Amino acid sequence: MFNSIRGTVTGKLEDSLFLLSGGVEWDIAVPSIDLSRLPPEGEEARIFTWLYHRETEMKLYGFAAEERRDAFLELLKVEGIGPKGALKILGGINQEDLEKALETEDLARLEAIPGLGKKTAQKMILALKGKLVSLKTAPESPYTDLVEALAGMGYDKRAAAEALTRAEKELPAGLAGAEKEKLLFKQAIVYLSSAS
Repeated sequence: MFNSIRGTVTGKLEDSLFLLSGGVEWDIAVPSIDLSRLPPEGEEARIFTWLYHRETEMKLYGFAAEERRDAFLELLKVEGIGPKGALKILGGINQEDLEKALETEDLARLEAIPGLGKKTAQKMILALKGKLVSLKTAPESPYTDLVEALAGMGYDKRAAAEALTRAEKELPAGLAGAEKEKLLFKQAIVYLSSAS
C-alpha cells in the first residue's frame, strides 16, 4: 500500500481535497483542521494516506502529518468509531489538544468536539490514553525506535521512554550498538510488565 501522495492541490471542499499527481486527480477525504494547514490551490502538497476498502465502498483518507494519520488509525480501534466518525473527530480538534485531553482524561474537552458524545469520549480515553503521545511530548529518549517498538506492543510511550532511561542506568559499562539496544529493550519490557 502507499504511504503518501505528493501532487498539486487542485481543489478543496469542506472535508475533501483534490490532488493531481502523475496525471491522476485524487479525491481524498481530509479532516477540516488538516485542510486548513495544507497549501492553497496550485501549490504542491504531500498527503499521508490510508485506503478504506469494503465490498461496497472504497475511500481514500488523507492527513497533513503522519501523526494525524496515526491518530486516525488509533481512533478506528475504538468501539463505535468508524472512518467517517474518526474524520469528524480529527476535524474538531488539533493533535496537541487531542493528546492532552486523552492524557489528562479531559472528558469535557472531548465532548466539545462536534458529534462526540460522553460514552464515546469515555471509550476514547480508556482505549487511547498513552497511545497518541507524540515523542515531542514524551520524555526525551535517545532510543526513539525502541520507544516506537514498545508503543507498537501496546505500552504507553511516556512509560516506555522512562523504562528505557531506567534500564540504561543499570546496564553494564562498555555495551554498545545492537547488543546494548537488545538488552535495553528486554529490560524495559520487564519494567513495563511489572508496572502494569
